[in-house]
Amino acid sequence: MKKFDRLIIIVTVLIAAVFIVINSVPDADSGTKKHNVEINRVVRVVADTGEIPDTGCYETLVGIYPQTGGESFYVSRNDYVIREINGKLYRIEYEEKNRDNGRLYANCTAAAFAVMLLGTLIYLRQTVIKPFAEIREMPLELAKGDLAVPLKERKSGYFGRFIWGLDMLREKLEHTKQTELELQKEKKTMLMSLSHDIKTPLSAIKLSAQALSRGLYPDPGKQRETAERIAANAVEIEKMVGEIMRANTEDIMRFDVKDGEFYLSEVTERVKTFFVDKLSGTVFTVAEFPDCIISGDADRLGEVLRNIIENAIKYGDGHYIRVTFSDEEDCRLVTVSNSGCTLPEDELPHIFDSFWRGSNAGSKDGSGLGLYICRSLMSAMGGDIFAEICDGEMRVTVVCRKR
Repeated sequence: MKKFDRLIIIVTVLIAAVFIVINSVPDADSGTKKHNVEINRVVRVVADTGEIPDTGCYETLVGIYPQTGGESFYVSRNDYVIREINGKLYRIEYEEKNRDNGRLYANCTAAAFAVMLLGTLIYLRQTVIKPFAEIREMPLELAKGDLAVPLKERKSGYFGRFIWGLDMLREKLEHTKQTELELQKEKKTMLMSLSHDIKTPLSAIKLSAQALSRGLYPDPGKQRETAERIAANAVEIEKMVGEIMRANTEDIMRFDVKDGEFYLSEVTERVKTFFVDKLSGTVFTVAEFPDCIISGDADRLGEVLRNIIENAIKYGDGHYIRVTFSDEEDCRLVTVSNSGCTLPEDELPHIFDSFWRGSNAGSKDGSGLGLYICRSLMSAMGGDIFAEICDGEMRVTVVCRKR
């Protein structure tokens, strides 16, 4: 902001300097002014013809008068010169119109340019620079966790969508923060409750195990009964551990899916634009298809397709990735195929499980949640997702409900 204000001051000083130069520099033709040229022409005409020419034929001359006697010959309201022609004196009057008009035109032109330039700079300051200076710290505040204060809307259209997007991000982060705190609270409460509940079967297992180890139950029937109690308590503990694992998985999958309607082409175009410049060396094609209205969440479907294509980039051989389309009953099927599939056929049923990674993952980064999230999102939108391996190709198909 201060730098731009300094720029305005510098421009103002330069404009003032231009005006000073325009009004202080002498005329370039001061040595050969136009009226001198026209006076010389009049002198030649009078000398040759003896007649006084009409001053209307000249731009600067306003009168030509021969001497008639008396002092009034030397009195005039205009600038004049005295010339002797054929032994007789003539008063030739003139006006310096060209000098004044030229300087006036130069001043008017410079003033118009100065007003336009300064007006543009001030407009940019008020509508672009100033609003940007007010919101430039917003990303830093969001990174620090300052999420409570909403952004003020502005009438200017330059940053309207940007400010709206920042405010949406702020609300999303604030909602995520609150949700995370609630989940942490629920998780701690659940863990404390389950820890207390586990103590009872665990104590029973310990007591039964100690009784067996000390030989307190010599009767085989009693030993079998004790072993069955241990097994029953172990099953109970296993159920509690399963609840813990299920709760953790549900925490991960708390996504907001908005039910709506959108054209499939809107999503595919965004996905295509996102990847087309990032896949250098890989043939990336999106087949033509008849557009249709899809029921669900456009942003979530885009997330699903990006996840699948990123997996294709990560685990394929990089030769090609294709996106094709087909119809089945009231659904549109979107299939992402990639060359160089190295996943064993027997592992295919597990690729949508949470935290599962195939034997072909190697040292590649990943959490094993990508396809699990895709399946959960498609299920929330009333769709489906499945995968198959065919002729060395990995094919992941997303089933979208048509409206």
